Amino acid sequence: MSFSGKYQLESQENFEPFMKAIGLPDELIQKGRDIKSVSEIEENGDNFKVTVTTGTKVLVNTFTIGQEAELETITGEKVKSVVQREGKKLKVSLKGIESVTELVDANTIVNTMTLGGIVYKRTSKRV
Repeated sequence: MSFSGKYQLESQENFEPFMKAIGLPDELIQKGRDIKSVSEIEENGDNFKVTVTTGTKVLVNTFTIGQEAELETITGEKVKSVVQREGKKLKVSLKGIESVTELVDANTIVNTMTLGGIVYKRTSKRV
């Protein structure tokens, strides 16, 4: 199964505690809470381009599985890391945040970000 496609956020768990833990200001947390972000994933072999649009903020990351890449975090910081693929999962560690994006079925991706004891879960459906 390919990750390629456009997905819209359907539900999320622990948004506020996670955003507070990574240092996002309360004002941005309140603004972002109800925005249904859209993720567009382009997969070409081991090469990926992920574009996440949240309101007016657009985050674009390109990477190749198993190779170091500079990735932009939710806070806008750029971090060098390596994305690994394990079956239908993409895994990466960014500044203590463990991120796993799983293709649950042909139309659903679940992204789980863990920082300490806080697990932020986002479920998105193909549009």
